[in-house]
Amino acid sequence: MNLELFLLLAAALFCVGLFGALTQQSVVMLMMGLELMLGGVIVAAAAVRHYIAPATGDGQVLVVLAVTAMALEMAIGFAVVTALFRAREIDMTDLAAELKE
Repeated sequence: MNLELFLLLAAALFCVGLFGALTQQSVVMLMMGLELMLGGVIVAAAAVRHYIAPATGDGQVLVVLAVTAMALEMAIGFAVVTALFRAREIDMTDLAAELKE
């Protein structure tokens, strides 16, 4: 595969995630859209890094660290959503906005 195909895949992932993040009102679906957007950015960064310096392996370490940080962020997000749902049975973003009052 060449760089253009990887960037096309990354753009498709980012666009699907952006559409999901902008159109969904469920907190879980919003987080899944953000996850797809971050996945697209990581795919693009890994592809560019691979084609710029294919002999070095430090780009792979960076991608593994980014995916690990993304997984931790999503685990914390799902824990917050679970606690929010258990406390007030709220799972929509519009209803969660009332919490700041």
